[in-house]
Amino acid sequence: MLTLKLAFRNLFRNIRRTILTVMLISLSLAALIAVDGIMRCMLTLMVENVTSTIFGEAQIHRVGFRENMDVDIYLENSNELEQTLQQDASLESYTPRVMSGAMISSSYNVSAGLLYGVDADRERTISKLAQAVVRGEYLSGADSELLIGHTMADLLEVDLGDRIVLTLSEAGSGELAQALYRISGIVDFGMRELDDNFVFVNISSARQTLGMSDQQTHEFVLKFVNSEDAENPDLSIFQQLNDEEVEALGWLELNEQLGLIIELSSFTSLIVGLILFFLASLGVINSMFMSIYERIYEFGVIKAIGTRPAAISLLILFEALLIALISSILGIILGYLLGLYTSNYGIGMGEMEFSGIAINNNIFSEFHISQFTQFPVYVVLLTIVAAIYPARFAAKIIPSDALQRSL
Repeated sequence: MLTLKLAFRNLFRNIRRTILTVMLISLSLAALIAVDGIMRCMLTLMVENVTSTIFGEAQIHRVGFRENMDVDIYLENSNELEQTLQQDASLESYTPRVMSGAMISSSYNVSAGLLYGVDADRERTISKLAQAVVRGEYLSGADSELLIGHTMADLLEVDLGDRIVLTLSEAGSGELAQALYRISGIVDFGMRELDDNFVFVNISSARQTLGMSDQQTHEFVLKFVNSEDAENPDLSIFQQLNDEEVEALGWLELNEQLGLIIELSSFTSLIVGLILFFLASLGVINSMFMSIYERIYEFGVIKAIGTRPAAISLLILFEALLIALISSILGIILGYLLGLYTSNYGIGMGEMEFSGIAINNNIFSEFHISQFTQFPVYVVLLTIVAAIYPARFAAKIIPSDALQRSL
């Protein structure tokens, strides 16, 4: 207890240096909390853009379809599969789709693209296709209507009401088939991959053009009651459906690039934290050494009267502990206030895109319990570690040398 009182008193011997050290550490902690909150928000936006834009939280395919996009690799007896999905309590909604590569041509230009046949009503519960319509109207069920990305529309030099021709291979026979569609709506997802390449028609029309029956479907897209279930490969619906012919995969398995980005973001936060606390540690070491040199006569005297080296080391470590505790409290307050501001007002980042994943929203900081529990603990531990060398130096002071240096 006496050592702790002495350590507390010593902090106020040079109040300016103590304040500067505390501010350096607390600002590092506040900056780490803010960076971690922003990174969490960016990851949340990226996952939401992937899962809610068009791809869904999970997908069911015939094995091999996802890799080859072959129209002949489809799910048979989709009604039986739908019955299984209807009985699963973990699912909020699902929708069938048929897909095919196609040549999309207008009177002025030709482009390769991907045809999506969707159930207009059920698609609303899964994706943002309906919300992405910026001009014209969403699909109503008519066979001839089509939605097209705004960048593809510009490439083909077409607009609302114009007609385009889709040329594709029929399932089974492989023969070329053509279908004439009228552009009923133009969509803007804010994702280059979608706006450049995708067109959407009603699923009945797509099946008819591809020569597929109502029982044949290329994929089912799923949405869970608890979105975190999509990340669990051991979920009952995945275990039940996955076999030699059918694969059911969550968004993390479907988007390996996004998984890598998530891992890299955690690594980035770690690197930022290490850099910040390395700089703060240098400040702690410098402050401790300056304090020791100012009190070198005092250390020489107490060493001469028999004080053990361990007691001197403990005194320095207690001083570092008090600085760390004060800095952590102040850093938590500053980090919370900074996070509160960014969570309410956001940070305008403009339009960004990572590996085809668009972020065109303001970034709002996200709070997490680890920011206010783990991070301060790291600050305390690293501050104490940084003070070990100065503490050992103080413990090894030779009384005669200390008295000579003080003269």
